[in-house]
Amino acid sequence: MAIRLQDWLSRATQALTPVAEQPRSEARRLVEAALDWPVARQLADPDQIIDAASVEALDALLHRRAERQEPLSRILGRREFWGLLLEIDGATLDPRPDTETLVELALDLFSGPERSPPLQILDLGTGSGALLLALLSEYPEAQGLGVDQDSDTLATATRNAARLGLGGRARFEVGDWLSEVSGRFDLIVSNPPYIPTEDLAGLDRAVRDFDDPLALDGGADGLAFYARTLREAGRCLAPGGVLILELGIGQADSVQALGRESGWSLLSLRDDLAGIPRAMALTQP
Repeated sequence: MAIRLQDWLSRATQALTPVAEQPRSEARRLVEAALDWPVARQLADPDQIIDAASVEALDALLHRRAERQEPLSRILGRREFWGLLLEIDGATLDPRPDTETLVELALDLFSGPERSPPLQILDLGTGSGALLLALLSEYPEAQGLGVDQDSDTLATATRNAARLGLGGRARFEVGDWLSEVSGRFDLIVSNPPYIPTEDLAGLDRAVRDFDDPLALDGGADGLAFYARTLREAGRCLAPGGVLILELGIGQADSVQALGRESGWSLLSLRDDLAGIPRAMALTQP
């Protein structure tokens, strides 16, 4: 049955209220995605008619969001990160705003007279390329390498780089973390899997059901990838270089202790907007 836009938006807003922080805005974005009606058009003509076939398509998207609690970014196939619009697909981890804390910390550390802007950047577990591409957008002279174990994920990252005009400075390689990486990098960043295996089942449904478990599972204590990175990354770090890691809740002390065991020194620890220690920067003498 055909329906006026404003009536569908009212119905969708009510359905989305339990799962969305901005239900009306999300409803409009579903309309934009399904019907290619920009928000400006929706605001200008709230009485325009949605035909029956389009209502069916919209209701299918609404069901995915409201009933299945699928994240809006998964439905739309894209996510904004550091002002960059990124495609996300398949096994690609949906980048969260908390991860922008790593970019902020890098910009601070490389802004002083003691460090020149990084020219070579490595992103471990790059996923959509979010961290690498954000950093390359800030450092126009830099080149970057993103490593991930999934070739489909890297295809998505490659498309993101090309669409953002960064394809000439970003390359992506399938690899087993650091095992096949050669060369030296001024900055190494990573948002590694850090959820303890037994905690995966208790994650929020939007994460548990829609993010790839391989991008989340950090082993029995959540520290497996930190330990591996801190053992192996020194050989890939240029003199005076910096390693920045995203942290899970309550992991700062454990990661710092692992770093000390492998000869790393703490440079800085940065909280996210919720006041949780989220990004740790380390270096080696």
